[in-house]
Amino acid sequence: MENPKYIEIDNIYYAGLAVINYYREQSDIILKTLIETNINMNISIFYEKQNSYKVIKDLTYHIGNVGVELKESNQNRQDIDIAAFTYNDAKYIRKEMQVNNEDLYYLYIYIMVYADKKEDLEYYLNKIEGITQSKGMQTRRTNFREEEIFLSCLPTMNNNKIVKEIAKRNILTSGLLATYPFISSTIFDSNGIFIGTNIYNNSLVFIDRYDNKKYKNANICIFGTSGAGKSFYTKLLILRYKLLGIKQYIIDPDREYGNLSKKLGGTQIKIGPNSNTYINILDIRKESIEDGESGYLATKIGKLIGFFNLIFGEINEEEKAILEDKLIDTYKEKNITFDDNSLYITNEEKIISKEFKKSTDMPLLEDLYNILNNDKKTKRFAIKLIPFVKGSMKFFNNYTNIELEKDLIIADVYDLGEENLKYGMYLFTDIFWDKIKENRNEKKSIYLDEIWRLIGVTSNKEVASFIYKIFKTIRKYGGSSVAITQDISDIFSLENGTYGKSILNNSSIKTFFALEEENIKILSEYANLSEKEKVEIKSLKRGECLMFVGDDHILTKIECSNKEKSIVEGEEKDEKNINSNR
Repeated sequence: MENPKYIEIDNIYYAGLAVINYYREQSDIILKTLIETNINMNISIFYEKQNSYKVIKDLTYHIGNVGVELKESNQNRQDIDIAAFTYNDAKYIRKEMQVNNEDLYYLYIYIMVYADKKEDLEYYLNKIEGITQSKGMQTRRTNFREEEIFLSCLPTMNNNKIVKEIAKRNILTSGLLATYPFISSTIFDSNGIFIGTNIYNNSLVFIDRYDNKKYKNANICIFGTSGAGKSFYTKLLILRYKLLGIKQYIIDPDREYGNLSKKLGGTQIKIGPNSNTYINILDIRKESIEDGESGYLATKIGKLIGFFNLIFGEINEEEKAILEDKLIDTYKEKNITFDDNSLYITNEEKIISKEFKKSTDMPLLEDLYNILNNDKKTKRFAIKLIPFVKGSMKFFNNYTNIELEKDLIIADVYDLGEENLKYGMYLFTDIFWDKIKENRNEKKSIYLDEIWRLIGVTSNKEVASFIYKIFKTIRKYGGSSVAITQDISDIFSLENGTYGKSILNNSSIKTFFALEEENIKILSEYANLSEKEKVEIKSLKRGECLMFVGDDHILTKIECSNKEKSIVEGEEKDEKNINSNR
């Protein structure tokens, strides 16, 4: 052996440590800090159960002998304290074994560290010695015994006799809890998609958000400042779930997902002044209620009240009742009433088929405008509808001319402009929600980018309640809602944060990218963030995030392949493996 301090195998240097002593009492998991480091190491733990009858017999003999010595010995003896400790320890162990049915074990813990360079190896050894010492463990480097330690750390159950004597310590059954090794903060769902790696220990993170046995729902919140990596992460999710055939609907206010849609063969629907695609807000769609349920018109009017609140501003209960009455009249002119049969094509008052009425059979905003304009009490509402009927946003006053059959649909509302985005976002959310309810047996997802526009102070209670309803009930339709925003303060600005908090609490998976200190302070009022996690969120690099997945909190580095990056960003790269941190 060239050097007694390490061995070299295939250009890798190995050195071992044996744990030779512990604190007398342990209230923490002693290996947790070690396991969560990113140091390359193998840890081997051996437990040897002892014969209880023989142990109790030996303890009783020892207690008797030491007890006599303590009574007869001179109190000035230097070892009197040590003898008293061993006496009390023996009595305690015997009591636990006899009264509480505990067993006695011999415990052996070995740590094998490895690195590409000798300098790194020495650095890791020093770091581990510091960590173990802080946890009440005393270690010894196994110089001249590196081969024996290496073999003992292989998965061959080989506790070498040469090294086991220095590492042997006794422990009761209850004490074994402190050595529990499977505590690494990581997630590996068997049917999950790859997310990235744990920052602390480089373990892989796989999450199956549709696992309803593990998670109460499949909803996700993604928060982070601009440039922190949240959009890249969202696109990775869309890409990876597309490969699984899951239907996905994305509200895109900033025109970020168009290239992804082209790459994945999805449909991009644009609505705006220059668009030739239209959606009629007054459409009643067959899938808006489930088979066996009733109330097409009542359900639609409830949604429309929220939409018109966005246009008219907050309306009181009296105005709401008047507006509802006018909506009923508008549909009545198209022979649509609260009788669900009126939504089917008829001939002489009889349903001739189960064919649902088409978009051209529905009223337009102009029909509502005319009715509102004919009544002095609602004339002010009609005036506010003028831009939507005759002005810059008259594209809202058209029959629907799009099909929504693709598995990936991007709703591009960028052309609406900053002030009018909320109208388009609500319009598409309504449509996508109907698609979500279409088939409970299909997995699907709706992504609400810049969700603050729908649940923040610029929105209203009816719209926010509708969004909250989606997050609360989407699970029963096999769906998942994804809330994405960089404006933390805005999502908690309506009704003292009631809706933002409700959506946060109804998301089993929460992903926090880097945030500014002020946003962290606001978020901590609504999320269970520890002081350590607040510091971590502030110091996260691009592409790193703190994930709350069920009850687990883990720091994760989002990872992707070169091919995935080229699809997400729309450009080819030569690197072999690239992560979103670059």
